[in-house]
Formats: sequence, structure tokens, C-alpha cells
Amino acid sequence: MNASDTHPVGVGFLLKSIYGHRELLRQLTWQEIVGRYRGSVIGLSWSFLAPLLMLAVYTFVFSVVFGARWNLPQSQPQDNAQFAVILFAGLAVFNIFADCVNRAPGMIVANTNYVKRVVFPLELLPIIALGNALFHFSASMLVWLVVTVVMLGGIPWTAVLLPIVLFPLALATLGVTWFLASLGVYLRDVSQITSIVVTGLLFLSPIFFPAEAVPPQYRAVVLLNPLGYIVESARRVLIFGELPHGPGLLIAMAAGSAIAWVGFWWFQKTRKGFADVL
Repeated sequence: MNASDTHPVGVGFLLKSIYGHRELLRQLTWQEIVGRYRGSVIGLSWSFLAPLLMLAVYTFVFSVVFGARWNLPQSQPQDNAQFAVILFAGLAVFNIFADCVNRAPGMIVANTNYVKRVVFPLELLPIIALGNALFHFSASMLVWLVVTVVMLGGIPWTAVLLPIVLFPLALATLGVTWFLASLGVYLRDVSQITSIVVTGLLFLSPIFFPAEAVPPQYRAVVLLNPLGYIVESARRVLIFGELPHGPGLLIAMAAGSAIAWVGFWWFQKTRKGFADVL
């Protein structure tokens, strides 16, 4: 295969590539995880310590300084431990998207050696990034689980449905990452724009505040944010013991699948020019 060949855009090709390179995918994902802490004194322990430190800062600022509160279904008064659990769950979910998208514009540029190897499956790079993000999400959720059990006494059984809620987010994240990874090769300003957009989405999503706290005339902006829907759905199953909203989850699944395919299609159609630009 040479650089001028057309790369397949079908879902079958993608699944075949993932299965055929599953060992390479596993090795590179682990290399990515370990490499993040290479040279660090405590190594992978940072994946547990960093979320705890950020949780403490955000909890103090938003629950103590600004007095943010959630309308909980329980009758007992809300304390900072409850706020921390709710905040941490939403932030961990958002970071799956943020970690991948922030890295996407420089993903191909940072792996020029892979681009020069015509047999290397470049389409796997966003999947490796997603695997890295999911590993750190799992570490964060382990911290969340310990804190929740110790502080609040346990979690509802609906927490086992979290993977179903997150699946549309994973698909959409892959699609956006494929798109931005390709676009970043041709337009280097994308990384600057992406960081601004991700920060904006962080504060426009109901992470530090409940959606009900937004004035009615602006609430539609928050509710139309697809990340906001996933964050709220994750909290429902993790904390409030509620089942996912069926129609909403189906719409999210369809939207996530469409975004994933469009992003992959764009990546495959534009990748033949990577070697020329780099």
C-alpha cells in the first residue's frame, strides 16, 4: 500500500483492524499509560493521587466558597462529602472526553515515525488514547467507590449500568478524536481552539452545579450539551439509583455511532496526505 491509495472507510475494516492488531493495541495502550508517569517517583500512583487532590480543590471552591448544592432525593441535609461524590462522578466522566480531545490535534504530528511506516494502522491511535483515558477513569472511579462507601455507606445496584451509559460517549469521543487528529496535521491552530472549547464545555456542563441551578432562559444551552446528558445519566445510575432514560439513551447511542463513523470516514479520507505534510 502506498500513500496515494484510498483507505477503506467501512465499519468492517475498522473492526477487522482492531481485532487483527489487538496485541499491538494492548501493548501501545499500556505503553501510553506507563509513559505518562515515566521518571516519576511514585509512578502509577499519580493516577489515584491526582484525582483526589483535584477533588479536594474543586470541592472546597464550589461547595465551601460558592455554596453550590444539589437537589438530592434524600431527606437528609447535604454535606461536603455528598457534594464531593457527586462532583467527582461528573468530572471523571467528562475527563474521558477531555483527555482524548485535548490530545487529538497533536496525535499524528507527535507520531511522525508511525506515519512513515505505511503498514502501521494509524486509525488505532485514537483508540489507544481512549484506552488510556478509560484506564485513568477506572482509577478515578476506584477512588470514588472507596470514598462513597466510606462516607455514604454504599452505592446503588444501578451502578452496574454505567458502561451502558458511557458507551455512546466512548463512540462520540472516538469520532471527534479521529476528526481532530487528522485536522491537526493540516491546521496546527486546532490545538489552541480545542483547549478553549473543552474548557468551555467543562463549565457549560452540569458538573460543578445541577442543571436546575441554571436560570430557565439559559437552561436549554446546558440541556442541549450532549456531554451534559451523559454526565447527568452517569450520576443517576451511580448515585441516585435511577435507571437510564431509554429513549434518551437510544438517541445518544445513535448520535455517538454517527459521530464515530463520520470522524473515522474523515480520518481515512484525509490520511493519505499525512506523509506529504509531515
